[in-house]
Amino acid sequence: MKTVIITGANGNLGLAVTKEFLDKNYRVLATVSNEKEKTDIPSHPNLDISAVNLTNENETSEYVKVSIQKYGTIDGALLLVGGFTMGSLSETSGEDLHKQIALNFETAFYVTRPLFEHLIKNKKGSIVFIGARPAINPAQGKGLIAYGLSKSLLFKLAEFLNETAKGMNVSVSVVVPSTLDTALNRKSMPDADPENWVKPSEIAETLEFLISDKARALRETVLKMYNNA
Repeated sequence: MKTVIITGANGNLGLAVTKEFLDKNYRVLATVSNEKEKTDIPSHPNLDISAVNLTNENETSEYVKVSIQKYGTIDGALLLVGGFTMGSLSETSGEDLHKQIALNFETAFYVTRPLFEHLIKNKKGSIVFIGARPAINPAQGKGLIAYGLSKSLLFKLAEFLNETAKGMNVSVSVVVPSTLDTALNRKSMPDADPENWVKPSEIAETLEFLISDKARALRETVLKMYNNA
């Protein structure tokens, strides 16, 4: 049984990803932001839920280290925590930028830093970041400055880590969804056709593939899951 960390496990994407991995017989170490949110996720014998403030480096590092001590080996991580805000350059303050970097980049960085060292030591494992199209598409990113910049850091971090891990059977991938087909997005965009969007279950299946042995030959992977959006 492989053991994986899934952050933001109670979000729209997180719930689908957690279910997919539990259904495929993984042990899931799920994180939520507070104790109350633990009840958002249905219980399962292979599920271990923890409340962790992932924007706190010390707390996050300690969580990863304790998880390794408890389970011996962590095989991978799906780093799903993130947030969105709109704004052109003139509409974006330094505070806006710092908040987005903390939410979209630092939460992933603080898990990755101790976990990557563990994977390198074991010479196996996978980490998956969730990118964003505005980070690589200037036409979209110009109106989402803080969001796009914060997400762009994940692509560069993945490049650095993959260079470090060459020859060690450790890989870092970035999955880039377009619009997710969620109840909130359907409500906020009533004139759009959700059939053009990406379903959380589709992303969940892709993430499981990336963590599984079926993807062991993949390296430096960036997957654009846009559907027709």
